[in-house]
Amino acid sequence: MSAQNVLFDAPGPKARRNIRIVNILGVLLVLALLWFAASGLADKGQFEAAKWTPFLEWSTWQYYLLPGLLSTLKAAAVAVVTSIAFGLLFGIGRLSAFKPISWASGIVVEFFRAVPVLLMMVFFYQFLSKSTSVDPSQVPFWAVVIALTLYNGSVIAELVRSGVFGLPKGQREAGLAIGLTPGQSLRSIEMPQALVAMLPALLSQFVVILKDSALGTFIGYTELLEYARRLASGEGNILPALLVTAAIFIVLNMLLTFAAQRLSRRLGARAGKVLQIEDTIEPEGIEAPAPAPAKGAAR
Repeated sequence: MSAQNVLFDAPGPKARRNIRIVNILGVLLVLALLWFAASGLADKGQFEAAKWTPFLEWSTWQYYLLPGLLSTLKAAAVAVVTSIAFGLLFGIGRLSAFKPISWASGIVVEFFRAVPVLLMMVFFYQFLSKSTSVDPSQVPFWAVVIALTLYNGSVIAELVRSGVFGLPKGQREAGLAIGLTPGQSLRSIEMPQALVAMLPALLSQFVVILKDSALGTFIGYTELLEYARRLASGEGNILPALLVTAAIFIVLNMLLTFAAQRLSRRLGARAGKVLQIEDTIEPEGIEAPAPAPAKGAAR
C-alpha cells in the first residue's frame, strides 16, 4: 500500500473528472487574465517596437543591465556568506545548554526576525554615513549587506534550531553513550545531519536574499533595479524595463533552485550510500551467532 493511499483515499472516476474540469477552468481563467492585461498594454502602446529595441542593443546590457546584475550578485553573495555564519553562530547559541547564552541568542534572533529588512537598510545607511568613517560610496552596499545578514541570518538560525530538534532523540543518546559531551554530540553528530535535512529550506532562503537585494535601490545602491530605472528614464520605457528586470530575476532564481535540487539529491544519495556501507560492516570483535541446531538433530 502506498503512502498516498494511507493518507487519503484515491479519487474515483467522478472525482478525477471534476478535478480535470476545475484545472481546465483555472487554465482558461489565467489565459483570460493574461489576454486582458496584454490587450490593455497594447492599447497603451507598451508593445511598440521602439520601447523594446533598446534591450536588443549590446550597449544597453554593457552599461546598464550587466553592471546592475553584477552589483546585485555581489551584494547577494556577500550576504549569503555572512548570513550562514550568523545563522550557525546564533543557531548553535540557541541550542546551548548554558541558559544565558541560549536566552541572549534567542532575543537577538527574534528581534532581527521581527524588524523589516527595508527599515534596517535605512537605519544602517544613516548610521554608517553619519557615525562611521566608511567611504560614502560604499555605505549603500554595506547597509544592504548588513540588513540582509541580520534578517536572513536570524531565519537561518531558526532553521538550524528546528533542524536539530527534528532529529530522532536517539542521535544524541548515541553520542552520549560513546562518551561525547552534549556540545560535542551537537557539533559532530547532530549539526551535520540537521544541515543536510534543512538544505532545501536554506537554499530557498538564498533566493530570498537575492530578491531582497533589490530593496537597496531605496537607499541609493546601484543594483539591477536601479540601473533599469535609469535606463527607463532615458528611453521612456519604464514598464518594459521592469518586465525585463523581473525576467532576469526569475531566471536567476530558477537557476538557483535547480542547483539546490541537484545538490539536495546528490547529498541524499551520498547519505544513502553511507548508511548502506555502515549496514554491511560488522563490528570488530563481534562474531556472528552460530545457527541454531535443527529440530530433532542428534545430541
